[in-house]
Amino acid sequence: MNGYVKANCNEGELRGVRIGTANHPRSGSDRITTISSCYHEQRYSFALLLLPLCDILSIILVELNPLLDFLAGTIGGIAGLVVGYPFDTVKVRFQNPEMTGKYRSTMHALTTIIKEERFIGMYKGITSPLATAALMNGLVFASYRFFMKIQLENNSSIPTLTQIALAGAGSGIVSSIVTTPTELIKIRQQSLLVPSSTYDVVLDILRKNGIRGLYRGIAATALRDLGYGSYFFAYEATSRYFTPTPGSSLHPSEIQLLLSQVDGQVRTPSWIAMLLAGGVAGIAGWVTTFPLDVVKTRMQSTESSYRSSILGPDTRSSPSSPLLLPGSNRYRTVWSTIVASYEAEGLAVFFRGLAPTLVRAVPVNMATFATFEAITHGFSQA
Repeated sequence: MNGYVKANCNEGELRGVRIGTANHPRSGSDRITTISSCYHEQRYSFALLLLPLCDILSIILVELNPLLDFLAGTIGGIAGLVVGYPFDTVKVRFQNPEMTGKYRSTMHALTTIIKEERFIGMYKGITSPLATAALMNGLVFASYRFFMKIQLENNSSIPTLTQIALAGAGSGIVSSIVTTPTELIKIRQQSLLVPSSTYDVVLDILRKNGIRGLYRGIAATALRDLGYGSYFFAYEATSRYFTPTPGSSLHPSEIQLLLSQVDGQVRTPSWIAMLLAGGVAGIAGWVTTFPLDVVKTRMQSTESSYRSSILGPDTRSSPSSPLLLPGSNRYRTVWSTIVASYEAEGLAVFFRGLAPTLVRAVPVNMATFATFEAITHGFSQA
């Protein structure tokens, strides 16, 4: 979106020239948009017959750029998921209202879970996010690309950080369609002290509440996932800061002209800048949305009006949850969850579990973006 691949026609030769931008180099959330002068402008489709195989493959990769984003986003998401999942389990345990006071700290939670549930307990519920990784992560990057495209006047325009944030927020809302049922199943499994399969949890939800039960907490999820705006904003801002650029006094059109003279070069952030940007993005994304994540988890870790058989007996009338009477649930809606949580545990409840989340955010997002960039950069060099 901020750069493009320009195909030059010169006496029958098709030559790819990658062009970056001065203020916004190519990065994980800012894909290369294709302009094929030979094919689209001069309609020399017969030229494909004269191209060597490597050039044909390059054109195919350029034209299927969204597919490449989808593939890279999926693999990057899986890498991040595996790296940070133990800390996600700790986060959910901290946020679950029925486990208030069980764990003193992140380290205590980790050691207790391993002691009581063995190491595999740290990865309880990972099947659900792994199964939907392709759809969820690919959807985020693909929808980001779509929302960015509708904001730009043309493919070579340089997006502002505001446009990047808006595109990120839009992609977050779209992804909540998949994120909601995925995280609901994951949270139910993570909250169980006795292991239960994904199939059993899904069957229990469907039997008690139908398909609608899988989308419990979708409003809170969509509001939380607006944080993708700050996520992509932070990544791009950090990438730009650490990537050398020409003088800022140049007009964008002058910058494009200068960069167009550089044959075959791709302006990308260094690996160090890339990893740092991924870590900063993860922290920014969570800090701005964590209270809503607490609300979402509390809604999804409980039934709308009653406990299911798989989650065990009703214990919500215990002193640790004084506002929840038997047979009722104060965590029915976003607003009722906010009110009930605040009245029972104060403002601090909305930041419970933030420490393990921030610890998790850095390696997870470093792994995600590093993998994403490695795949897309590798294909772009093919």
